[in-house]
Amino acid sequence: MQPRTLKALSKLMSDALACDGVMKRYGDMVAVDDVSLRVRRGEVFGLIGPNGAGKTSLVECLAGLRSRDGGRVELLGMDPEVQTGAVRERTGVQLQTSALPTRIRVREAINLFASFYRRRADVDLLLERLGLADKADSYVEQLSGGQRQRVFIALALVNQPELVFLDELTTGLDPRARMAIWDVINDIRNQGTTVILTTHFMEEAEKLCDRIGIIDGGKLVALDTVSALIAGLDAPVSMSFRVSGQVPVEDIRRLPAVQDAEVVDDRVSVRGSGDKFQQEVLQLLAAQGLWAHEIRTEQASLEAVFLELTGEQPEVAVSA
Repeated sequence: MQPRTLKALSKLMSDALACDGVMKRYGDMVAVDDVSLRVRRGEVFGLIGPNGAGKTSLVECLAGLRSRDGGRVELLGMDPEVQTGAVRERTGVQLQTSALPTRIRVREAINLFASFYRRRADVDLLLERLGLADKADSYVEQLSGGQRQRVFIALALVNQPELVFLDELTTGLDPRARMAIWDVINDIRNQGTTVILTTHFMEEAEKLCDRIGIIDGGKLVALDTVSALIAGLDAPVSMSFRVSGQVPVEDIRRLPAVQDAEVVDDRVSVRGSGDKFQQEVLQLLAAQGLWAHEIRTEQASLEAVFLELTGEQPEVAVSA
């Protein structure tokens, strides 16, 4: 293998972002407290946490928009506070609060931002990709909330970034607009761009993110895939079903993985844990010549993990 190929392979396999011991203070308040994490190239990495947990401050430190008070940040192999210009050329940022001049059209805004960079996306293709082609000559202020969000995503992608930060992207959007934005994020990832996403919505994090970091009180209190975070909670699984015949409730309760079983009206409800919990219940029924039907299961969710680790109820998405 040629040295040039080895170098390209090493770049591909390296982290898009690495930080160690990042600190940020505002007076006596510690907003970001000794945070260390890695984000792999090509993944969608989510940051969730209660209001005021420090998510936006952390993102601003990682992106080089705000100076940190301690720790190390490496963004695409560079320190964003030292190699600021080079980092700006290769990254994009959409902040929680964004605004444009009141009388600017969509295409004008994108062309303006494109002029700031050496590497530029094809504006027409970008508009088409984000579903804005028919709004190119409309004033941004006249667009719907979801359309404006797509404009700000376009501004973050106008330099064809290798990594993009999206901060609270769908807050205030109705469900239809939110799902349209989710499609855009999946498309960004499929194009090979690394995405760092902050959100209040657990469903959004579960659907979009390869891995999730939970921030509380400025600290990173958990980091893993959604499935691993839920498994680590060791929460019981609920299973309910109907059975034609006498229900062997006491036999079900004696199964090692079962925590509780009861009959409510004409449904059997069983709570238990472990990979084989449901299988053991169904095998017991089958051994007695009984068959379960209309089976429903409820797994623990990311919301339960969030509540366990932060003690706060996450926000619920509502229509705008």
